[in-house]
Amino acid sequence: MKSLSAGTLELEVARGPVVESRHRVHGVVVDHSGTTLCWGDPDLRIWLRSAAKPFQAVPLIEDGAADHFGLSEEEIAVCCGSHNSEEAHIAVVRSMLAKAGVAERLLGCGPHPPLLASRRDAMAKNGTRPTPVMSNCSGKHAGMLVLAAFHGWPLDSYIRPDHPVQRRMRDEIARWTGVDPAGMPSEADGCGVPTFAITLRDLARGSARLAAASGSPGPARRVVDAMTRVPFMVAGSERLCTRLMAEERGRVFAKVGAEAIYMAGHPKTGTGVAVKVEDGAWRASPPALLAVLDRAGVLSSGTMGAVADFAAPVIRNTLGDVVGRMRIREVPCS
Repeated sequence: MKSLSAGTLELEVARGPVVESRHRVHGVVVDHSGTTLCWGDPDLRIWLRSAAKPFQAVPLIEDGAADHFGLSEEEIAVCCGSHNSEEAHIAVVRSMLAKAGVAERLLGCGPHPPLLASRRDAMAKNGTRPTPVMSNCSGKHAGMLVLAAFHGWPLDSYIRPDHPVQRRMRDEIARWTGVDPAGMPSEADGCGVPTFAITLRDLARGSARLAAASGSPGPARRVVDAMTRVPFMVAGSERLCTRLMAEERGRVFAKVGAEAIYMAGHPKTGTGVAVKVEDGAWRASPPALLAVLDRAGVLSSGTMGAVADFAAPVIRNTLGDVVGRMRIREVPCS
């Protein structure tokens, strides 16, 4: 595999003429030929977090659970999502569980306030307490429960690392990324199930393989089609994953993960992308992803303009005034 370094990327946060903060960005692009273009360290070890979800949705289809229970594209998409806990997301998760005859109380993810500020504020105002189905990861958990129900595996222990569902997740991620599962460390994710450690290059390679496989009929195509046809289920209002996939109309898929991770793919060219903001700054991850996708040449004309509020966000004070800006700066190799 040929590897080319394009230097490093930094997200600068400026207030007036002074740069107030900098976030170092690592990015890897793997094309159909295996050539790697990278910024920063392509062999940086990362935890996949929610960037693993598109890979983890594949077994639902491949094993036959999705067809057996008649899962819709919305339901497959929410399995890939880190959603906003909007009413539509919650309804689709509950629909999945009902189709498989699985009780909502079996969801093993803990509750947390919604990711969407307006939804969070409305719930606080109404005195509504979050429940596990409102977790941003409830779609993934529902998918895991559906898979367990299909195979007849125990439902109440599905989040345990030694459960067949989690062994299936580990092997699926290893299959797409090419990593030996025996050498892939795992720890508990924020939602309770195992997450896995691989390199940024591994994630880009897995994203490229998923993108390439989605060009032919099969489970990968159904996962990517669900994400790109129903992008609202992958994130929701005011979120980059949803806005980018809606703008690209099936040409690009993207999925965020905690601690400023992103994976993305371009099915037409079989190109995969992985991005990590080194210090885990959430605010830096959307501009970082868009900068790498733009430099990889996979975005359609006009997309960067359409998502400019994510590509170059402004900073406002408590009065709503613009007091600063974020911008990506490329630092050439010395």
